[in-house]
Amino acid sequence: MYQALAAIVLVVSAVPAWAQMTPEGLWRNIDDKTGESKAEIRIKDTGGVLTGVLERRLTKDAKPDDVCKECSDDRKDKPLVGLEIIRGAKKAEGKDVWEGGKILDPENGRNYTLRLTPIEGGKKLEVRGSIGPFGRTQTWVRVQ
Repeated sequence: MYQALAAIVLVVSAVPAWAQMTPEGLWRNIDDKTGESKAEIRIKDTGGVLTGVLERRLTKDAKPDDVCKECSDDRKDKPLVGLEIIRGAKKAEGKDVWEGGKILDPENGRNYTLRLTPIEGGKKLEVRGSIGPFGRTQTWVRVQ
């Protein structure tokens, strides 16, 4: 009886820790060049595929009516707040890494191959965008 109860408590208490080792949630991106917070992005899982939407801009010069002028796809001239910047990432088999999707840099309109890796127990997220062998990595901080 006590063993069964202990097992249930162990499983239930482990679920929140496991749930945090996913990119799902609200993240604050930190510019890898300036160290400044630029935006908050909400990442959601829909049927095993991640999408990420820019929820809030944090830069001093951000205006509520700013649009993606540099985008060349269906996001061209769409408002930056509410813009889907992450598309199509899936969990790699046997790893805590999500890849295969794309991330949009609204400042230059380019789409980069994406890799997301939760670190520090899911408190931070390494976000790698690349084109071929070239790329950069930002570390985002979990807001919720």
